Amino acid sequence: MQVVTDRGRVDATRAVLATNVFPALLKRNRLMTVPVYDYVLMTEPLTDEQRASIGWANRQGIGDMANQFHYSRMTRDGRILYGGYDAIYHFGGRIRDEYEDRPESFRKLASHFFTTYPQLEGLRFTHQWAGAIDTSTQFTAFTGLARDGRVAYASGFTGLGVASTRFMAETMLDLLAGRDTERTRLKMVKTRPLPFPPEPAASLGINATRWSLDRADHNGGRRNVLLKTLDALGLGFDS
Repeated sequence: MQVVTDRGRVDATRAVLATNVFPALLKRNRLMTVPVYDYVLMTEPLTDEQRASIGWANRQGIGDMANQFHYSRMTRDGRILYGGYDAIYHFGGRIRDEYEDRPESFRKLASHFFTTYPQLEGLRFTHQWAGAIDTSTQFTAFTGLARDGRVAYASGFTGLGVASTRFMAETMLDLLAGRDTERTRLKMVKTRPLPFPPEPAASLGINATRWSLDRADHNGGRRNVLLKTLDALGLGFDS
């Protein structure tokens, strides 16, 4: 195997592909993931009185149970990181720096933040950023081998990479070594998610699904025909 870059070349007997949200280097995986953009705000440090007002004594992670969920984390210096809700897909699966600056999403997050923590009204946000997430139709990572077992790959973490990248790294090492382990026998390792359709069907399907998830969140969790169909096919968080 050869890895060739502008600055040199690396030769190896085996290789791992971990390109995250960027286009797959294997043709078989080109339609297995799509990039969606997630947006985050960071507050200024809270005072002791402000933390007491919301009852957040330690540094637990907090998330809600909506389809388009929000997550909150308390940093070591007492700030609240707040993100989620929007998961923006751009036609053709394009990845662009300018997509990370989306004022509409940041304004929406700020509004949701003060709805969640009304005691903190007037708190300032000091940072905002965004990033693309590699999303698969099974909403969790998949892995496998290629090139006669000389290449392992993992992709499609769907925002869950902090918890599962180490697990998938160890699984890829098992696969490359030909080891039969508890990890390699898992269904999620032995099967692959369904691919996304090509454009324009991908954009239509992804945006219709986002709209349906939003309606379910505002309708007591009741899922429409599209979401029920996706559930039956094993696609999405509720599959």
